[in-house]
Amino acid sequence: MLRTIEIKQSVFESNDRVADALRAELRERGLFLLNLMSSPGSGKTTTLVKTIAALKDELRIGVMEADIDSDVDAHTVEKAGAKAIQLHTGGMCHLTADMTKQGLDALGTEDVDLAILENVGNLVCPAEFDTGASRNAMILSVPEGHDKPLKYPLMFEVCDVMLINKIDVLPYFDFDLEKVREYALMRNPKIEIIPISAKTGEGMDKWCDWLRREVKNWKEG
Repeated sequence: MLRTIEIKQSVFESNDRVADALRAELRERGLFLLNLMSSPGSGKTTTLVKTIAALKDELRIGVMEADIDSDVDAHTVEKAGAKAIQLHTGGMCHLTADMTKQGLDALGTEDVDLAILENVGNLVCPAEFDTGASRNAMILSVPEGHDKPLKYPLMFEVCDVMLINKIDVLPYFDFDLEKVREYALMRNPKIEIIPISAKTGEGMDKWCDWLRREVKNWKEG
Protein backbone atom coordinates (compact mmCIF):
# COMPACT_ATOMS: atom_id res chain seq x y z
CA MET A 1 0.00 0.00 0.00
CA LEU A 2 1.32 3.43 -0.97
CA ARG A 3 2.11 5.68 1.97
CA THR A 4 2.02 9.49 1.89
CA ILE A 5 4.31 11.33 4.29
CA GLU A 6 3.68 15.00 5.12
CA ILE A 7 7.31 16.12 4.89
CA LYS A 8 6.44 19.81 4.66
CA GLN A 9 4.63 19.73 8.00
CA SER A 10 7.49 17.95 9.77
CA VAL A 11 9.99 20.45 8.36
CA PHE A 12 7.92 23.34 9.72
CA GLU A 13 7.52 21.68 13.13
CA SER A 14 11.25 21.08 13.44
CA ASN A 15 12.01 24.66 12.37
CA ASP A 16 9.51 26.06 14.87
CA ARG A 17 11.22 24.22 17.72
CA VAL A 18 14.60 25.67 16.76
CA ALA A 19 13.03 29.13 16.33
CA ASP A 20 11.43 29.05 19.78
CA ALA A 21 14.71 28.00 21.38
CA LEU A 22 16.62 30.74 19.55
CA ARG A 23 14.08 33.39 20.54
CA ALA A 24 14.31 32.32 24.20
CA GLU A 25 18.11 32.57 24.01
CA LEU A 26 17.90 36.04 22.47
CA ARG A 27 15.49 37.14 25.19
CA GLU A 28 17.82 35.88 27.90
CA ARG A 29 20.76 37.74 26.35
CA GLY A 30 18.75 40.92 25.71
CA LEU A 31 19.66 40.78 22.02
CA PHE A 32 16.97 42.07 19.65
CA LEU A 33 16.72 40.39 16.25
CA LEU A 34 14.65 41.98 13.49
CA ASN A 35 13.65 39.88 10.49
CA LEU A 36 13.19 42.31 7.57
CA MET A 37 11.31 40.97 4.53
CA SER A 38 10.05 42.31 1.20
CA SER A 39 9.96 41.81 -2.54
CA PRO A 40 13.10 42.54 -4.57
CA GLY A 41 13.34 46.22 -5.43
CA SER A 42 11.18 47.46 -2.57
CA GLY A 43 14.02 49.57 -1.15
CA LYS A 44 14.96 47.20 1.67
CA THR A 45 18.69 47.92 1.62
CA THR A 46 18.19 51.68 1.18
CA THR A 47 15.79 51.69 4.14
CA LEU A 48 18.32 49.72 6.15
CA VAL A 49 21.15 52.14 5.33
CA LYS A 50 19.02 55.11 6.41
CA THR A 51 18.01 53.27 9.59
CA ILE A 52 21.66 52.57 10.45
CA ALA A 53 22.56 56.22 9.87
CA ALA A 54 19.82 57.32 12.29
CA LEU A 55 20.54 54.79 15.06
CA LYS A 56 24.23 53.89 14.91
CA ASP A 57 25.17 56.41 17.64
CA GLU A 58 22.56 54.90 19.98
CA LEU A 59 22.63 51.18 19.20
CA ARG A 60 25.36 48.77 18.18
CA ILE A 61 23.98 47.28 14.98
CA GLY A 62 24.87 44.06 13.22
CA VAL A 63 23.36 43.01 9.90
CA MET A 64 23.04 39.65 8.15
CA GLU A 65 22.44 40.07 4.44
CA ALA A 66 20.75 37.00 2.95
CA ASP A 67 20.90 36.44 -0.78
CA ILE A 68 20.99 33.60 -3.26
CA ASP A 69 24.30 35.03 -4.51
CA SER A 70 26.53 38.16 -4.46
CA ASP A 71 27.77 40.27 -1.53
CA VAL A 72 26.80 43.71 -2.84
CA ASP A 73 24.33 44.49 -0.04
CA ALA A 74 26.72 43.50 2.75
CA HIS A 75 29.36 45.90 1.42
CA THR A 76 26.73 48.67 1.19
CA VAL A 77 25.61 48.12 4.78
CA GLU A 78 29.16 47.95 6.09
CA LYS A 79 29.96 51.29 4.49
CA ALA A 80 26.91 52.73 6.26
CA GLY A 81 28.53 52.00 9.62
CA ALA A 82 27.18 48.64 10.74
CA LYS A 83 28.88 45.33 11.31
CA ALA A 84 27.79 43.06 8.43
CA ILE A 85 28.13 39.60 6.96
CA GLN A 86 26.70 38.04 3.80
CA LEU A 87 24.67 34.82 3.95
CA HIS A 88 24.38 32.77 0.76
CA THR A 89 21.35 30.49 0.80
CA GLY A 90 22.54 28.08 -1.89
CA GLY A 91 19.52 28.74 -4.07
CA MET A 92 16.94 28.66 -1.27
CA CYS A 93 14.40 31.50 -1.27
CA HIS A 94 14.21 31.81 2.52
CA LEU A 95 16.13 31.37 5.77
CA THR A 96 15.30 28.84 8.45
CA ALA A 97 15.83 29.33 12.18
CA ASP A 98 18.94 27.13 12.11
CA MET A 99 20.41 29.16 9.23
CA THR A 100 19.68 32.34 11.18
CA LYS A 101 21.40 30.96 14.26
CA GLN A 102 24.46 30.06 12.16
CA GLY A 103 24.44 33.60 10.79
CA LEU A 104 24.31 35.13 14.27
CA ASP A 105 27.21 32.94 15.40
CA ALA A 106 29.26 34.00 12.37
CA LEU A 107 28.36 37.67 12.84
CA GLY A 108 29.39 37.67 16.47
CA THR A 109 26.86 39.41 18.70
CA GLU A 110 28.83 40.16 21.88
CA ASP A 111 29.06 43.79 20.76
CA VAL A 112 25.58 44.02 19.15
CA ASP A 113 22.35 45.44 20.61
CA LEU A 114 20.28 45.23 17.42
CA ALA A 115 20.78 42.42 14.92
CA ILE A 116 18.95 42.71 11.60
CA LEU A 117 18.36 39.88 9.16
CA GLU A 118 17.69 41.22 5.68
CA ASN A 119 15.87 38.18 4.37
CA VAL A 120 15.80 36.98 0.76
CA GLY A 121 13.63 39.18 -1.48
CA ASN A 122 10.36 37.27 -1.72
CA LEU A 123 6.82 37.72 -0.38
CA VAL A 124 6.08 34.00 -0.13
CA CYS A 125 8.78 31.66 1.24
CA PRO A 126 10.33 33.88 3.95
CA ALA A 127 6.91 34.31 5.57
CA GLU A 128 6.53 30.54 5.96
CA PHE A 129 9.63 30.01 8.10
CA ASP A 130 9.98 31.36 11.64
CA THR A 131 13.57 32.60 11.92
CA GLY A 132 13.43 32.98 15.70
CA ALA A 133 13.42 36.76 15.37
CA SER A 134 12.19 39.06 18.13
CA ARG A 135 9.98 40.89 15.61
CA ASN A 136 9.10 40.58 11.93
CA ALA A 137 8.96 43.62 9.65
CA MET A 138 8.13 43.96 5.98
CA ILE A 139 8.40 46.62 3.32
CA LEU A 140 5.77 47.13 0.64
CA SER A 141 6.71 49.71 -1.97
CA VAL A 142 4.20 51.93 -3.78
CA PRO A 143 5.02 50.58 -7.28
CA GLU A 144 4.04 47.07 -6.14
CA GLY A 145 0.38 48.01 -5.74
CA HIS A 146 -2.02 48.19 -2.82
CA ASP A 147 -3.54 44.74 -3.40
CA LYS A 148 -0.59 42.72 -2.08
CA PRO A 149 -2.18 41.90 1.31
CA LEU A 150 -4.91 40.12 -0.63
CA LYS A 151 -2.45 38.18 -2.80
CA TYR A 152 0.18 37.29 -0.19
CA PRO A 153 -1.78 37.10 3.08
CA LEU A 154 0.72 35.12 5.18
CA MET A 155 3.42 37.79 4.90
CA PHE A 156 1.08 40.37 6.41
CA GLU A 157 -0.20 37.95 9.04
CA VAL A 158 3.25 37.19 10.46
CA CYS A 159 4.60 40.76 10.49
CA ASP A 160 4.47 43.14 13.44
CA VAL A 161 5.05 46.23 11.31
CA MET A 162 4.67 47.15 7.64
CA LEU A 163 6.62 49.98 6.07
CA ILE A 164 5.01 51.46 2.96
CA ASN A 165 8.06 52.71 1.11
CA LYS A 166 8.49 55.13 -1.82
CA ILE A 167 5.58 57.37 -0.84
CA ASP A 168 7.42 60.16 -2.66
CA VAL A 169 6.19 58.60 -5.94
CA LEU A 170 2.55 58.23 -4.88
CA PRO A 171 1.35 60.83 -7.44
CA TYR A 172 2.66 58.65 -10.28
CA PHE A 173 1.08 55.33 -9.32
CA ASP A 174 -2.42 54.02 -8.83
CA PHE A 175 -1.77 53.19 -5.18
CA ASP A 176 -4.47 53.70 -2.54
CA LEU A 177 -3.04 54.18 0.98
CA GLU A 178 -6.42 53.71 2.63
CA LYS A 179 -7.06 50.50 0.72
CA VAL A 180 -3.71 48.98 1.62
CA ARG A 181 -4.35 49.85 5.27
CA GLU A 182 -7.76 48.22 5.08
CA TYR A 183 -6.42 45.07 3.42
CA ALA A 184 -3.42 44.73 5.75
CA LEU A 185 -5.55 45.18 8.88
CA MET A 186 -7.99 42.63 7.49
CA ARG A 187 -5.13 40.11 7.50
CA ASN A 188 -3.61 41.27 10.78
CA PRO A 189 -5.52 43.71 13.04
CA LYS A 190 -2.39 44.23 15.18
CA ILE A 191 0.04 45.18 12.40
CA GLU A 192 1.54 48.65 12.71
CA ILE A 193 1.63 50.59 9.44
CA ILE A 194 4.23 53.28 8.78
CA PRO A 195 4.42 55.11 5.42
CA ILE A 196 7.98 56.15 4.60
CA SER A 197 10.27 57.35 1.86
CA ALA A 198 13.77 55.99 2.39
CA LYS A 199 14.91 58.33 -0.37
CA THR A 200 13.62 61.61 1.10
CA GLY A 201 13.59 60.53 4.76
CA GLU A 202 9.86 61.14 5.23
CA GLY A 203 8.42 58.91 7.94
CA MET A 204 11.82 57.48 8.93
CA ASP A 205 11.66 59.14 12.35
CA LYS A 206 8.47 57.23 13.18
CA TRP A 207 10.03 53.97 12.00
CA CYS A 208 13.15 54.55 14.08
CA ASP A 209 11.03 55.40 17.11
CA TRP A 210 9.20 52.08 16.70
CA LEU A 211 12.51 50.24 16.52
CA ARG A 212 13.95 52.05 19.56
CA ARG A 213 10.87 51.19 21.58
CA GLU A 214 10.89 47.52 20.57
CA VAL A 215 14.59 47.10 21.34
CA LYS A 216 14.14 48.74 24.75
CA ASN A 217 11.10 46.61 25.62
CA TRP A 218 12.89 43.43 24.53
CA LYS A 219 15.92 44.21 26.69
CA GLU A 220 13.71 44.97 29.68
CA GLY A 221 11.83 41.72 29.20
